[in-house]
This record gives sequence, C-alpha cells and structure tokens, in this order.
Amino acid sequence: MPRRKRQYDKTWKADAKYGSPLVGHFIGLIMWDGKKSVAEKIVYDAFDIIHDRTKKGGLNIFEQAIKNISPLLELKSRRVGGANYQVPVPVSGDRRQTLAMRWVREACRKRKGKPMAERLADELIDASNKAGAAMKKRDEVHRMADANKAFAHFA
Repeated sequence: MPRRKRQYDKTWKADAKYGSPLVGHFIGLIMWDGKKSVAEKIVYDAFDIIHDRTKKGGLNIFEQAIKNISPLLELKSRRVGGANYQVPVPVSGDRRQTLAMRWVREACRKRKGKPMAERLADELIDASNKAGAAMKKRDEVHRMADANKAFAHFA
C-alpha cells in the first residue's frame, strides 16, 4: 500500500507573449492573491526595461540569469543517531530552476524604493552578470554544502 499520494508531473502553461513555460512558471511565482494580470505586467515590463538598458532581449537575460543562479547542491537535514546533520545533495533540473526563480523573487521583494518591475529588471541584469542578492544566496548555499561535505555519506 502506498504511503504517500501519487505525485503528478507539474507542467507550467507557457506564457502568452513569449510562449515559454519557464516565463509562465515565473509569472506564477511572482503572482500574489491570484492576480495573474498584475504579475504578467510586472514581468513583461521588467523584460522591456532590460531590453532598453542592455540592448539584448529580456528573455535572453532572464534565461541566462536563471542558469547562473541555479544551484548544483543543496542541504537536506538528516537525523542520524540523535544528531541532525546538514547533508549536501545534488539538485535535480526542475528544482534547480524553481529555487533560482524563488531566490530572484525574494531578492526583488527585499529591495525597496522602486516599482517591482524595475527591481526585477535590476536583479535579473545583476544575476546575468553573476552578481546581485540571488547570486549571493546561491554562493552561500554552495559554501554551506562544501563545508558539510564530510557528511555526504549520509545521503
């Protein structure tokens, strides 16, 4: 008898403008209170701002940023003999993208004093240049995983 519910593959609807499932997923992550049109406007405005500033396509910068931020390792807590260990484990493809997008969203929400579209554009440009708060988060996770690689045999 199965212990858990069956997990179904999550497929994200492609967005209207670019036809990209990745952008569709990101719009879903940005969305608050079910206001998808607001989230779409934020993302598309950010892509326009990126295009104006860098003369490259907003979608290209977005994909490059997500690729740069995607973590290779993450830490999972394992309880072994009464002690908790932070065990580094490799991250699968879908989860890498989801974590990267989540970190971008959190970094944008922490920045203050500008409209969300501008903050998102700034963060994506920074991330595509391997800088910014989301990139810092990834480096921090990798550093922690490296520090705890002695416990990798618990994985």
